[in-house]
Amino acid sequence: MRIINRKPSPVTALALGLLPFALTVITYAIASHYRRLDNPADKLLPSFARMGEAFWRMATVPDRRSGDLLLWLDSFDSLWRLGTGMAVSTVLALSFGIAIGFIPHVRSALAPYLSTFSLIPPITILPILFITFGLGELAKIALIVIGTAPVMIRSTAQAVLDIPREMIIKAETLGASVWQMVTRLVLPQVLPHLITSLRLSLVPAWIFLISAEAIASTSGLGYRIFLVRRYLAMDIILPYVVWITLLAFLLDRALLLLSRRAFRWHHLGGDAL
Repeated sequence: MRIINRKPSPVTALALGLLPFALTVITYAIASHYRRLDNPADKLLPSFARMGEAFWRMATVPDRRSGDLLLWLDSFDSLWRLGTGMAVSTVLALSFGIAIGFIPHVRSALAPYLSTFSLIPPITILPILFITFGLGELAKIALIVIGTAPVMIRSTAQAVLDIPREMIIKAETLGASVWQMVTRLVLPQVLPHLITSLRLSLVPAWIFLISAEAIASTSGLGYRIFLVRRYLAMDIILPYVVWITLLAFLLDRALLLLSRRAFRWHHLGGDAL
């Protein structure tokens, strides 16, 4: 049997999935050990014990000045900004995506503009957002929306365009109105693709969030990383990077689980990544 037709057993698949993570941890441990042999006070590659102590301190020891548990405060603020921005982008993608994909006049009016607007690097307009909206939450959320909504709208519109024309003609023949076709034909077909688009957009959304927090913020995961970098506090920076990765992973898996539960028919051809 060819290798492309061989599927690993559940145990083998789990082992193969854990292997790259184990190799990364082992490689870091070896590199950290040899750096600390030359310099016990080395800050570049701190030991796992030192990083664990720093992470535990950030999570359980109140800050001396504010009395807050900094890890949880930063996580809440960052997730609130991310969630608000992605919620706005999702609403825009659903409304404008369906309109552009389903109504030719709207597509002719907005598709060229949207295609051009989506090519603007969002980071380049961050100063404009800070000047326009100030240094508060609105500018950070606006950056996430501007960075993710255009791509999500285009993806949703394409999903509408990919609906077989025969299904639309059949709905028209049965006397369905435009609104009925949108709610009963287009929406069920588009929602699984919208969730996929949302999952893919989480990566740039995190990038925009961390960038905005690093430049102008007094809390958040990105703010904390760039605050402690001046002290070369890698024992805090590296755990924070791992924590951000874990949060992003959990959000991605939650959306995938939602898609599998709500739209099982969409995953009949195979598991999504």
